[in-house]
Amino acid sequence: MQLIKDKEFGGERPLYKAHDVRLENVTIHLGESSIKESSNIEARNCTFEGKYLLWECRGFKLDNCFIAESARSSFWYSDGCRMTNCKVEAPKLFRRMKNITVRDTNFPNGEQFLWDCDGIDMENVEIGNCDYVFMHSSDIRLNNYRQNGNYGFQYARNVEIRNAVINSKDAFWESENVTVYDSELNGEYLAWYGKNIRLVRCHLTGEQLLCYVDGLILEDCTFGEDANLILEYSTDIRATIRGNVTSIKNPTSGSVTVDGKIGELIIDENQKQPASCTISTK
Repeated sequence: MQLIKDKEFGGERPLYKAHDVRLENVTIHLGESSIKESSNIEARNCTFEGKYLLWECRGFKLDNCFIAESARSSFWYSDGCRMTNCKVEAPKLFRRMKNITVRDTNFPNGEQFLWDCDGIDMENVEIGNCDYVFMHSSDIRLNNYRQNGNYGFQYARNVEIRNAVINSKDAFWESENVTVYDSELNGEYLAWYGKNIRLVRCHLTGEQLLCYVDGLILEDCTFGEDANLILEYSTDIRATIRGNVTSIKNPTSGSVTVDGKIGELIIDENQKQPASCTISTK
């Protein structure tokens, strides 16, 4: 592997089509497509300022690197990314990519992150300002994850999340095969039109949660006082809820068990067939 150390580059495509290269203490200044169409790239203690940094690349590792805000849209159309202990300020990262692994990294400006990606594994990661993160992405695994930004995980498929705090209106809209463990989910209209949604020991806040879901499992979940009008028109529900629920409205089928009180149960002429959901309190 070729070593490039203590160097500075700028302009357009300074390391275009580089292969089997290790970068140490390298700075890439403003410019475009600096490492485009490359493979087997390792970078440590590097600074990246130019946009379109790693497009059409196969296999790159970044450790303890700084990716400036000006390096927007830097990881697109690539396969095989591993990022650890990085400081990242750039928006619009990770588009149409496969096999992304991120550890111990914060993204304070996660605008339009992780669109149309497949195979995402993240641990000890926080993403802020991240409207529409994970849109149309699949095979996602997150642990110890924090998110602030609306419309997360829209149209996502095959998602497993553990130990997370997700603040997101419209999270998991029309998503499929989602399991969330031991997490806090805050925001209105959670998982509307979702399919096969399973929440285990989670705490949920926000209005009109879990409506129009086809295949919903709740295991020992709790709801905040603002969580009203939940479960409307959802089908095949299997829910055990701890504590009180402010209001449940017109679930379609399945069963709901609440071990506290239901403030208001609304079953009216608008309930959809088969109108067979059973609701009980302990």
